Amino acid sequence: MQALYEQFYQLLELTPMNFFREKIDQINWDVRILGILGQKGVGKSTLILQHIKRQGNVDKSLYIVADDIYFSAHTLLETARDFFARGGKYLYIDEIHKYQNWSREIKNIYDSLPLLHVVYSGSSMLDLKQGGADLSRRVIEYHLPVWSFREYLNLRCGWQLKTATLDEVLKGKVDFPYGAERPLMYFDEYMKKGCYPFSLEPEFETRLRQVVNTTVELDIPKYAQMTIAATQKLKKFMYYISKSVPVKINYSDMARDLALDREDLPKYLEYLEKAELVSVLRMKANGDAILRKMDKLYLHNPNMSYVLSGEKPNDGNSRETIFLCWTKHLYDTLESPISDFEIAGKTFEVGGRKKGKKQIQDATEGYVVKDNIEYVFDNQVPLWMFGFLY
Repeated sequence: MQALYEQFYQLLELTPMNFFREKIDQINWDVRILGILGQKGVGKSTLILQHIKRQGNVDKSLYIVADDIYFSAHTLLETARDFFARGGKYLYIDEIHKYQNWSREIKNIYDSLPLLHVVYSGSSMLDLKQGGADLSRRVIEYHLPVWSFREYLNLRCGWQLKTATLDEVLKGKVDFPYGAERPLMYFDEYMKKGCYPFSLEPEFETRLRQVVNTTVELDIPKYAQMTIAATQKLKKFMYYISKSVPVKINYSDMARDLALDREDLPKYLEYLEKAELVSVLRMKANGDAILRKMDKLYLHNPNMSYVLSGEKPNDGNSRETIFLCWTKHLYDTLESPISDFEIAGKTFEVGGRKKGKKQIQDATEGYVVKDNIEYVFDNQVPLWMFGFLY
């Protein structure tokens, strides 16, 4: 246990306290079992360590990483019991998706240590029913998305810009300072590397590539218990997507192009989507959203497009990618039958400055979203403003 405490204190000392995501105050940290999920690299570990440092109960807290070598000889349950016996009250477990049968052990901790509070973080692909231990009635989970344009501006410029609702965005009521500052000055920057908290650090491209590679080569295979051969196929599928997006989903064509079994592709796509490496745009239809037909496939955000393709991605692809990335965090964003996207009955056509209104002329409520304008005019809305939704 001493080694775990020493590592915890070292990490705590290195945790920056100069900037907080609003999510830290939206989370109910008092629940007994709390999960914080999100794509690798979005800042889950920093958020947890900042909370520990800020709330002041360091002597009753312990932060551990689930793939630490310590757990080659000890279980999470054993560690939790030992920690509780020493007077511990708040156990924080990072990267829990790397621990085999994690859900069963969390359930055992919940049942056997009713006075212990547990917070865990992990990939968005985690299934609360994994391993036969259903945690859905016990755990409260929060999702931490990639950084929005607003959050990037706050981090980069030291501002405190506030979020806007969808209706406020459509009316141009966005908290941007203007004056000498212009939003498009920063928007291109954001599209290249603003979706992650390490955007201002050197070697951003290398680090993001490591995030993607680790997820594809280690995290997903370990979670899905893949063979080495299956892992190679998953990497091949991810590379194909990075070079082709957005792509119409046709498993037969994909299987032919990749020389892979058609039956494997839906499973691989499910893992990649849950790990937030790709985004799927589903068609509008009645019934359960999960059962809707999948139509288009995108990389999760435009930063990935720049890094994985090794060149500037197509502008049209980037525009659609970031619009979907931002809006799907809060809304059920679907493919529009007459245009690009539909959200809550509103139709959105995404394009450049010269994009016209032809695709939305039959829409009950339609908007043209443009990537190189600063202000709302009529039903033309700047793309960057949707980066203030969260």
